[in-house]
Amino acid sequence: MTASVSIRQPCPPAACICGREQLLEAPDNNDLRILRLTRQEENRLISRLENLEDMEDLERMQRRIYEQLGIRLHIAPGFSEVRSMRGIRIDIEDLPGLCRKTRQSIPAAIRRGLEKRPEIAFSLLNAHDLLRDA
Repeated sequence: MTASVSIRQPCPPAACICGREQLLEAPDNNDLRILRLTRQEENRLISRLENLEDMEDLERMQRRIYEQLGIRLHIAPGFSEVRSMRGIRIDIEDLPGLCRKTRQSIPAAIRRGLEKRPEIAFSLLNAHDLLRDA
């Protein structure tokens, strides 16, 4: 007997353009990992991202999010000055089935985590040679 995997409930009609239904209609051609992100699991993920420990933890979370959900996160300093956590770019690649709200809540949670632990943001800036000594 196999255990059934719970999948995310559909968004209210016309509230989201995630493409969940199209994803389910052609499962052979699509990556369905994103549908495993139920609202309860999303809340756990958001909480975990808000409580990052260090730069290695952030990188580990990026890898796990991709491995388990197929979501590719790109985190780097923005093109202009970085004066606050808003200056750090957090991009999520387009992914069918990724809810609009989730697409907004993940970067917001990462920014809150960086605000709690500014040393992670400094490590991120240093990794991109922005704080290196001249």
